[in-house]
Amino acid sequence: KMDTQQITTRTERVDDIPLLLAQMHKIGLASFIDKHFPTHGNWQGLSIGQVTTGWLSYILSSGDHCLNHVESWAEQLLVTLSTRLEAEVRALDFSDDRLATLLDYLAQDEEWEDFECTLNSNILRVYNLKAERVRIDTTTAKSYVEVNEDGLFQFGYSKDHRPDLPQLKISPSALEPLGLPVTTTVVSGNRADDPLYIPEIKRVQTSLGIPGVLYIGDSKMGSLETRAYIAHTRDYYLCPLSALQVPQEELERLLEPVWHQEQILSTVYRPRCQEEIDRGDTAEALAEGFAYEETLRAYVEGKEIEWREQRLVVRSKKHAQRQQKALDTRLQQAQAEIAKLNVRGRKVLKGDELHSAVDKLLAKYRVEGMVTPSYHTETRTRHKRAYRNRPAQTIANSETTVYSEIDPLAYQHAVRCLGFRVYVSNDMRLSLNEAVLAYREEYRIERGFGRYKGQVLGLTPLYLTGEDRIKGLIRLLSIGLRLLCLLEFGVRKALSERAEKLAGIYRGNPKRATANPTAEMMLKAFMWVSLTELELNGTKRRYLSVLSTVQKRILALLDLPVTIYWELTHEFVELGYEMSEP
Repeated sequence: KMDTQQITTRTERVDDIPLLLAQMHKIGLASFIDKHFPTHGNWQGLSIGQVTTGWLSYILSSGDHCLNHVESWAEQLLVTLSTRLEAEVRALDFSDDRLATLLDYLAQDEEWEDFECTLNSNILRVYNLKAERVRIDTTTAKSYVEVNEDGLFQFGYSKDHRPDLPQLKISPSALEPLGLPVTTTVVSGNRADDPLYIPEIKRVQTSLGIPGVLYIGDSKMGSLETRAYIAHTRDYYLCPLSALQVPQEELERLLEPVWHQEQILSTVYRPRCQEEIDRGDTAEALAEGFAYEETLRAYVEGKEIEWREQRLVVRSKKHAQRQQKALDTRLQQAQAEIAKLNVRGRKVLKGDELHSAVDKLLAKYRVEGMVTPSYHTETRTRHKRAYRNRPAQTIANSETTVYSEIDPLAYQHAVRCLGFRVYVSNDMRLSLNEAVLAYREEYRIERGFGRYKGQVLGLTPLYLTGEDRIKGLIRLLSIGLRLLCLLEFGVRKALSERAEKLAGIYRGNPKRATANPTAEMMLKAFMWVSLTELELNGTKRRYLSVLSTVQKRILALLDLPVTIYWELTHEFVELGYEMSEP
C-alpha cells in the first residue's frame, strides 16, 4: 500500500507588520499604555497596550481605521502577531467591541496627558532629541454627524472648505524639525484659534519640562497675551503680526527709511545642499529685511512684566511676486468692469449714480487710489418741429462715459510695499536669517495634517459617531504620526551620517535614489513579504519569503535586526540559525 500524506498550507501577508511592531517596542508604547490606562477586571486576553500596538500596525499598514475590519485582518496574521507580540493572539482580541472600549480609555483626558508626558520623555531619550523648537497650529476634521449644543462637532470656519458640514478642531504641537507630535488637543469646531495657544503651550511645557523652548506659530499666536505668557515663563516665541496689529499705515512708516536708503536690507538665502555646493550653484535669495527692538509691558496672572522684543520687517520675494500678480489681476478686472458701464443696452447711469457704481467697483477690487476714473459728458440736441397742438421744441440729451487709468506713482508705491510682513520674537539671539528659515518650516506640521487626512492614517471620512471615541481615535492616530516621523528621522539621519542614498523604493525606477525617503515609500517596500506554514502529517514548518536588498537595508538603517522577520519561522525559533538568508 502507498503511504498517504496529508499536506496543508497556510499563508500570511506579513508585509511591514514586524517592522512597525518593532518600532513601537523600541519606544515602549505597549508598556506605557498598560501603565497609564489600567483596564477593568473584565478585560481578558491581550493587554490594552498589545491591542493598541497591533491595531496601530493595521492602521499604518492599510490606512484604514474602521473597527470592524481589524478582526478579520488579525485572523489572517495569527502567527505573525503572536510571535511579535509575544503572546497567544486570538482574532477576538481585535473585535470591534474591544477596539471601541480601547478608544474609550484613550479619551480620558488626565490619563492621556500623563501618558503623553511619559511617551515624549522616552522618545527624546531613545532618539537623543533636543526639544528646542515647537510649532503650534490647528486643523479641522469634518463629519456628517448631528450637531448638539455642547458637542465637539460644530459649524465654524472650515479649513477643509466644507462650511456646510460640522467639524471638530485639532490643536497639535510638533517638535521641529521632525514634525513629531508633542501634544494633541481636540476641541469643538467653532472655537477660535487664538485662545488655544496658551493652553497648548502649557501642556507642552508640562510634557517637556524644560525652559528655553522656541514656540513658532502663525499670526493668531501673535496676541500680546500669548507673547507675554511665553516671555513670562522663560520661553521664546516667533510669529508674524496680523494686519490689525500692523496696519498698512504703520508698515509704510516702518519702510520709510528703506525708501530713503537710510535702512539697509539684509538678504536671506536658502541653504544649499551638498550637491548644489559641489556643482557651484549660487545660493537662492529667499527674502530680505531688517530688525529693530521694542520694549513691551503686559500683565500676566495679575503681575506686570516687561521684556525686550525684536521685530523683523521681512519681504518675501516669492510672496511679493504672488501679491503683484494678484494686484495686476484686480486692476485688469476693475478696469474691465468700469468699461462695461459704458456698454449700450445696459441701464444708463447718470451723475451720482454712475460715480457711486465706479466707487463700488474700486472698493470691490481694492484698487482705490491706483485707478483714476475720468468722466466725459457729451450733450446732443435734437429739434422737433411743431405738430398739431405741440409747439416746436429743442431736446438736449446728455450721455456720460467713464474712463479709467492706472496712476503709475500710486501703483509703484503699492508694489514696493508688497511682500513685507513684520515678525516678532523675544529671542534676541535669533538672527534675521535664522528666524526666516525657522518660520518657513511650517510645511512640516502641515505635512502631518495631510497624513491625518490622507491615505496613511485615514482620519477622514470619520465612520464613528460617538464623540469620545472620535477623540480617542484622533489620539491613537497621533501616536501613529509619531511612528511615521521617527521612522523617517531614523533612516534619514543614518543616510546623512553615511553620506549615502536609498535606492529601490521608487516603483518602475529601481536605480533612483534619495537621501530623504518618506515613511510611506519605505513601508510600501515591504509589500508581499509572506510567511507560508506547511503542515505535513502533523509536522509544521514555516518559510519566509526572501527579504530583498532594499528591505534589509531599511531595517539596518533603522537599527532593527533582520531577525524580527526570521523569528517567524520554526527553524529560527527552535534552532537559532544565524543565516544570511531566511
